Amino acid sequence: MTNKEPVKITPSQRFKLRKFIKKLDQYRGRHTEFVSIYVPQGYDLNKIINHLQQEQGTAQNIKSKTNRDSVISSLERLIQHLKLFKKTPNNGLAAFSGNVSEKDNRNDFQVWSVEPPVPINQRLYRCDKTFVLEPLRQITETEDIYGMVVIDRREGNIAYLKGKIIIPVISKTSNVPGKFKAGGQSAARFARNRELAAKEFYKKIADYMKDEFLGKKQLKGILLGGPGPTKEEFMDYIHTELKNKIIAVKDLGYTGDFGLKELLEKSEDVLSDHEIVQEEKLLRKFFDTLAKVPDMVAYGIDESMEKLKFGAVDILLLSETLDDEIIDSFEEEAKKVNTKIEIISNETDSGKQLTEMGKVGAILRYKMQDY
Repeated sequence: MTNKEPVKITPSQRFKLRKFIKKLDQYRGRHTEFVSIYVPQGYDLNKIINHLQQEQGTAQNIKSKTNRDSVISSLERLIQHLKLFKKTPNNGLAAFSGNVSEKDNRNDFQVWSVEPPVPINQRLYRCDKTFVLEPLRQITETEDIYGMVVIDRREGNIAYLKGKIIIPVISKTSNVPGKFKAGGQSAARFARNRELAAKEFYKKIADYMKDEFLGKKQLKGILLGGPGPTKEEFMDYIHTELKNKIIAVKDLGYTGDFGLKELLEKSEDVLSDHEIVQEEKLLRKFFDTLAKVPDMVAYGIDESMEKLKFGAVDILLLSETLDDEIIDSFEEEAKKVNTKIEIISNETDSGKQLTEMGKVGAILRYKMQDY
């Protein structure tokens, strides 16, 4: 029996789920009147409906008439909503109901439901002053984390790659002397002291690596890089368990923040399915095309929308900083002409550059003036 591959959530799915969470997170109940349910994949939806009907009977015991009526009404609307489903969706279901009116003595009962992009195995029912959204938030979190280490004899840097962000955690400089010895010291003695200082520095960085990475279950792999032969020398000092997690060793021109970015760029071959790599490839294609064949791209909201409506857009890059309404309008038009949409984060330099250019970029299928 083979283990199933974990289901990957796409950037677009993550964005839409975060938008859903953000919408529901703004509401606050006056009492414990907001109903949240989570239905696991494969679970009988009729059992959930029966449970909610039983909860309606229990709610009759709530002392406050206002709270009692709100809970019963929320449950009723949720029951009617669930009856619209023939069966539990493949990945399960999260559903929410409540009176979201901001005015006292006014009712505005709303019901929402979402099939998560990955299967949920949690069954939950709760009445509270807020909707229970943490299980959905956990889905939007990037589970894969990579360790990053950049080192030479002058400097060592340790960072995490989480989602689309490089998170530096340790930066240390060494006491290794330069290549030229001071006067009064023999060349052999100077060389020995230099080697001893280098070994001490390697050991220190390896200890920091062990403190940061060892035992981290979500650590998928470690990327190691540096100028010259230093990184290979350093390998001898790394804890065996961590050494086995190294998935790439890259020759770099820099250390520090520049080195970490260079290490990420040069590790694309081993990170091909990592979302930041896919995003960077698309943005690089967009900016390269803009520089070489500017007629094959568009940018900005108005120009991109115009070309999208003509069916000329192959890939649409939308910054996550756009208003939800604008993203929705682009998605609506994109469906009509079979255009692929990618939501671009604002957490990388390339993503910020797209934001500065108008938050929208389009890679075209053809030059508009040719048609």
